[in-house]
Amino acid sequence: MEKQTGEGGFWNDYEKAGKISKEIESLKKEIKSWEGLSAQVDDLEKFVGEIYAEDAEEIDLASQQIFETQQQFDVLEKQTLFSELHDRNDAVLSIHAGAGGDDAQDWAGMLLRMFLRFAERKDFGAKIISESKGAEAGIKSATIEISGNLAFGNLRSEAGVHRLIRLSPFNSDNLRQTSFALVEVIPLLEGNDEIEISPADLKIDTYRSSGAGGQSVNTTDSAVRVTHGPTGIVVTCQNERSQLQNKEKALAILRSKLIQRKEQEEIDETKKLKGEHKSAEWGNQIRSYVLHPYKMVKDHRTGNQTSDVENVLDGDLEEFVESWLRLQQKGVEG
Repeated sequence: MEKQTGEGGFWNDYEKAGKISKEIESLKKEIKSWEGLSAQVDDLEKFVGEIYAEDAEEIDLASQQIFETQQQFDVLEKQTLFSELHDRNDAVLSIHAGAGGDDAQDWAGMLLRMFLRFAERKDFGAKIISESKGAEAGIKSATIEISGNLAFGNLRSEAGVHRLIRLSPFNSDNLRQTSFALVEVIPLLEGNDEIEISPADLKIDTYRSSGAGGQSVNTTDSAVRVTHGPTGIVVTCQNERSQLQNKEKALAILRSKLIQRKEQEEIDETKKLKGEHKSAEWGNQIRSYVLHPYKMVKDHRTGNQTSDVENVLDGDLEEFVESWLRLQQKGVEG
């Protein structure tokens, strides 16, 4: 990447050059951290080797240094879990309400908030680029762009069906209700010369935007829906300030989906980037969130679970993400 920065015309594409420069800086910091830790371990080994058993003060100091070094190592060791090709890319996450009517749409809205809060906790940027509101509550679907180092790596574990069990606030009898929502996650990828999108293959529709995005968004047909004929892939974008910006964003996401599709076909491992596409219904869930008759969140792939449902729904997904990544590192499909 450093060689790329020295090539002629590198800064002609300022946005792409900026991303590469940021990634170089991030990788250098990571390497420096490992080098610093390695030197610290060397010094610690030398120090421990010189300690006399009867010197309690030095033994306590060494123990403290060992503990601190272990903590530093644990932080760096987690970085090695992000070893897939696109883990450092930005991510596009889509949520679709499944079986369950108003409850499912409300559940999809709860998941949208959960992922936005998770992005905030990780100091990622997050922007809703399309959203279809539910009739009574929540959303029918939504797509958000999440940007930051390791954004896709932190979110690829979330692809699949999420199940909610609770007492329904949408029926008069307050009965127990099971709802489903499908989450899809793809990396936002740079252009690929091998991927050609023919204008003849595209159907581009414009419509009135219903979301935020600027003073004129709600008064003009600025929202864009792009349909790719050969694959049937549909991408919508409504929250940019102009129709042109929405079109460009939709095409960028479409290109990412096509690149991903090509990679999946070449390596025949569809679960590695997007997760297996399953219908949002009973029996296909990757994770269950139970609010009644007891409280529990359980990941059915890893077995990881917690009773602190409120904290998870408030975006605390760290343990679930890490346990899934460790499972993947062992070569177990999930």
